[in-house]
This record gives sequence, C-alpha cells and structure tokens, in this order.
Amino acid sequence: MPISAANRHDPRLVRVDDSWLRLPNPYDVPVEICAGPDVPVEPVAVDELLTVLETADTLRTLARAVPGLDPEPRVERVVCTPDFHKGAGIPIGTVLRTVGALIPQAVGNDVNCGMRVEATSLTVDQLRPHLDRLERRLRHLFFAGGRRIGLTARQREGLLREGLPGLLADGVPADPVGAWRQVGPDDLADLDGRLHATGFPVDSAEDFRDWIASGGGTSYDSIIGSVGGGNHFAELQYVAEVRDGATAYAWGLAPGQVVLMVHSGSLSLGHQANATGRDLARAGWPRAVPLPRNRILPIPLDERTAPARRRYLTAFGNAANFALGNRFFLALMLRAGLAEVAGELRSRLVYDAPHNLLWPEPDGTVLHRKGATPAAGPGGDGQRPTDLYGEPVIVPGSMGAPSYLLRGLGSSRALASACHGAGRSIPRGAASRGGDAELDAFLREFRVVTPVDHRDPAVAARRDIVDAWRRDLKQEAPWAYKEVGPVVRSLGRAGVAEPVVELRPLLTVKG
Repeated sequence: MPISAANRHDPRLVRVDDSWLRLPNPYDVPVEICAGPDVPVEPVAVDELLTVLETADTLRTLARAVPGLDPEPRVERVVCTPDFHKGAGIPIGTVLRTVGALIPQAVGNDVNCGMRVEATSLTVDQLRPHLDRLERRLRHLFFAGGRRIGLTARQREGLLREGLPGLLADGVPADPVGAWRQVGPDDLADLDGRLHATGFPVDSAEDFRDWIASGGGTSYDSIIGSVGGGNHFAELQYVAEVRDGATAYAWGLAPGQVVLMVHSGSLSLGHQANATGRDLARAGWPRAVPLPRNRILPIPLDERTAPARRRYLTAFGNAANFALGNRFFLALMLRAGLAEVAGELRSRLVYDAPHNLLWPEPDGTVLHRKGATPAAGPGGDGQRPTDLYGEPVIVPGSMGAPSYLLRGLGSSRALASACHGAGRSIPRGAASRGGDAELDAFLREFRVVTPVDHRDPAVAARRDIVDAWRRDLKQEAPWAYKEVGPVVRSLGRAGVAEPVVELRPLLTVKG
C-alpha cells in the first residue's frame, strides 16, 4: 500500500487504508486521522496532538481525587480531519469527544469561527468587466471608512443573546445606511435549514455590557464587520464545475454563478470568552490535583462546577452569536460592493457552518471541534435541502486556489465532522520568508484587497510598509497550504463528504 513521504518520516502513524491513519498512544485513546496517502501530515502536529492526549491522564487523576463524579470524566475518542496541522496548543482539525468534562481550550479563542456562502443573481461574465472598480470599492467598504454598521444597544444585546433572530427582531432600520441597505426578505425569514444554527440562545450578555452600551443610541465600532487576521477572508467566487447536479440545484447553485464566501469568527469577544473559561477552570481546580503539564484545564460536569460552567457557556454563547452576526455583515458588505459596480442583485444564503464550537449532550458527552466543521448526513423531517442531501460542508482552498462545497454523509467514524479548509503545510514564520518572485507571480494573476494599496505611489514609496505587507501575504500564499484536491478526495474516499460544486476565486479581501 502506498505511503506518503510525510507518513514514511513519522513512524508513529499507522496507515489503516487509503483514507485513514491511526495514532497509537500511551493513553489508550482511539485516535484516527482522515488523510489519504497524498495528504501530508506534519510531524509537529502529531507532537502537539500527543501533548493534548495527556488530558486523558489529567481526567483519570481528577476522577480519583474527586470521588463521585458521574459520569466519570474521560477522553472517549479523537478524530482529525485532512487539514490537520499544528495550532497553538491544540492542532487545527481536531475533533475531541469527552465524557463528563468540557475543555474550553479544545475550542480556543475564535469561538464559532466559521464559513458563510451565498449564491447571487450575477454571473461571472457580468462581473469580470467591473473587477478594477470593485477592488477599489471593497477597499473603501472594508478598510477606508465605508463600513458604517450602525447598531442600537437593543440590536447588540439581541445579537449576543439570540444570534441572528435577536439582531433582526425589529427588522431593518427605518432609514438604513451602509450595509443595512443590502438586507433583503430572505435575510429576515426562512433561516432554518440554511445555517447550522440561527443562534445559540443564552439568558444574559453581561460580560459584554461595554460593547452593548458603547456610544449610546445607534453607534458604530471597529469590531463588527471586521474580517480579522490570519486565514480569515471575504471572497468573491464563481461556480466553475458542478459535480452533483441534483444537490447543486437544491442549494440554488448553477455554472457561472457568482457566490460570496466569508470566513471569520468572534474576534475579541471570542478571546474574552475563552479567557473566562480558562480562568474559571483554574479557579475551580481541586487543590489536591496537580496542574496539568500540558496546561489544558478541563471543567468537570458535576454540580460543584455548575455555576462556573454556566458563566463560561453564557460567554461562549455570546461570542458564538456575535460571530454569526459578523459573517452576516461581512456578506452584506460584499453585496454592497457588487451592487455599486454591477447594479441591483439578489443574494441568498446557501449555508453558514461553524468550525470552532462544542456541543454538550444530555448523556454527559461533549463534542469539541477545533478547525473542523459538522458534516451531518441526510435525515430530519425531509422538509429542507439539508435533510434530503446532507449538511453543506464548506472547504476553501488557499488564497487564489479553488474551493469546494460538499454534502455531508454523517460518517460515524469521522464523528460526523469534516475539514474547514486545505490546512497549512508550512508554518507562518517559515512561509513569511518565502520567495519574492513567487509572490510577484501570484499577485500578477490574482486580486487581493487589503488595507494597504500597494499600487498607490505614496504607499509604494514606503519600503517599510510594503515589506511588512508582503510578509503578511506570504504567510497566506498558496505555497503555505496543502493542495485542496487531495484533501477533498480524502473526504470522499472516507465516506465523510462528497463534492457538489467547485468554486474558483475572483477576488479576496484580507484583513
């Protein structure tokens, strides 16, 4: 059986078949990685995963020190997706199922980071003649004072407590400005089935009272409508190829159609929610139990920790709801740019999928996804396209590379989870030292809208600014990521998700 070079160099991984690798470990936790022979696996990511697995011993120690925990806390199973790569303590692409405990760090700072895809009424042929002007308009809308997303305290609190239904409870402002002008009837109704969740209802938003009350009345801030950094983006694409005609039709997708894709999360609110969870876990840690060597602090699901758990899950819900609203407004900003250069258009949500969340169940199990997206199969009451065809799985490629929409198959082996992208192959630091010739060739072929306009003579004269801009772009350039084709083929071979359409990019907005 063929074995990739990456796997030959890491004898800790055992290839089971053309779709799966197994990671034996001293903690007796079942661990599998969905990756074909042509998908590289970083040894440093395996190192990091083995460190995470020390949490199994942490939970055993906790169970001995705190008698009566029911269910007894343990790490039940780990699955890693094809974009598996090193993170900041927890590898990206890790799906962790625990019993009797939740782990804030297994979700991390960017709570409910996710993808939103919308299908527009424009075709790629209609848009191509306007790309120069569109690039200028989007730079203004995203980075040069054109955002203007006014929110009242009621809308802010509604968003943080209920998600999109809370934000839109009173409809569109009577005299809409900025992105609000792009809200259409489809945005206010019939949301069920077009988002993994319309919101994560919680009964309070007190931890974010400063943001809610900022400015008084209708106010503007620099947070909502921000793309964020790293691999976050807002992108214009088009349907280049249909792989599954019936599903594409049900999802409203056709060849040549322009689509919007947004990848962003909860920004500073997510950081605050994760810090709350870590602080509460540390404050409630039993004195008799040594702090874990890997510094990963679980919160047991017992009565003693219930108040701390409620506070964390409330802040967690607030941040998750904010992320839904942020992606919504980013999509409205893309619509605004399109409308200004190409005329009136319609845009309808295909799906909004999270990839940094946890799902507590009544039986005491908790599913944590870090850089992994839900991929449920067909089911439900059969009234929605997601029930009939499976959950939409959004897998973007690297900047300038194709992206894919797939339909989930509900694989129990994969914990009904898929990857949220191609995954890095080179760490950011190494990628930032990449070749200038390769970057120049890439920029000649592809449009990237950033706060810095490198074509502006005043900017071009500032070598320090241009050099920093180029370093940032190199970190997200195509050569820093795995090829998306083998990643998508791995999902298909493993029975995790099947391709529906291939999307090719026209222009990317990067923070």
